[in-house]
Amino acid sequence: MTRRTFLLGTGGTLVLSACGGGGGGGSDARQLGISAIPDQDPELLNRLYPAVAERFADATGLRVAYRPVTDYTAVVRAFEIGEIHLAWMGGLTGVQARVRVPGATAIAQRDIDADFHSVFIAGADSGLRAFDTIDGLRSLAGHTFTFGSETSTSGRLMPQFFMREAALELSDLRGTPGFSGSHDATIEAVATGSFEAGAVNEQVWKASAAAGEIDLSGVRELWRTPGYADYHWLARPDLDETFGAGTGRKVLGLLLNLDPRDSEDAEILRLFGARSFVRAQNSAYDRIEDVARDLGLLK
Repeated sequence: MTRRTFLLGTGGTLVLSACGGGGGGGSDARQLGISAIPDQDPELLNRLYPAVAERFADATGLRVAYRPVTDYTAVVRAFEIGEIHLAWMGGLTGVQARVRVPGATAIAQRDIDADFHSVFIAGADSGLRAFDTIDGLRSLAGHTFTFGSETSTSGRLMPQFFMREAALELSDLRGTPGFSGSHDATIEAVATGSFEAGAVNEQVWKASAAAGEIDLSGVRELWRTPGYADYHWLARPDLDETFGAGTGRKVLGLLLNLDPRDSEDAEILRLFGARSFVRAQNSAYDRIEDVARDLGLLK
């Protein structure tokens, strides 16, 4: 068993210890901090990102620490103040971070992120039925509804955008919309009847269904949205200045060359729900920025 294989089965504590601890950003200028939006079950995140930190350490020769956070806003703030230099962001959080840190760059996304989708779901007892066109979203009027995180691209921003396109305002819903905090929590809230309907990341929805974690007799898919750009790795503009020339290139090279034929690479790709990583560009998220400004989520 290799060291990397062992780390794939461990939590963040071991990697933070191996990488020199989880102290603040100013404690060691040679320790590269990475983080990610907490969009899924913490158990999954604590399997994935310590392994990613180890691979980044292998590629760069640096000590790398994964710094878990409790909400989306904390990732943006940590990126802004330089506590982390690389972050796995959603479309909206990436745009928010780039507004706060001019020169920050989207360097890589998964093969599925250029054409990502949300799914509207409903409980079996809600009376809601699946529909084929965006106009069907108006059937949510008069029902309780939950988003995911307040700054989730797939769990709030784009679902609200499509609702507005269908002439469905939040005031048309019954009561105030909820914010579950993550996609897993949204599915659970709808499945248990806490809310009649919700919007989730399609990838998480499919993975949960495939794993048998969803009782499809109790919660059903209503509609799949059109595609949009979403998740990506974002790098601070001072990455190379802080950690040495070529650091960004080495990280990008690692991501682009993850090989599904290699067992360790394949496990990381599986946890990311991807077949590969590809290059990303800031311009791919121009639409996300426009929608965020229109909805008042970007200042």
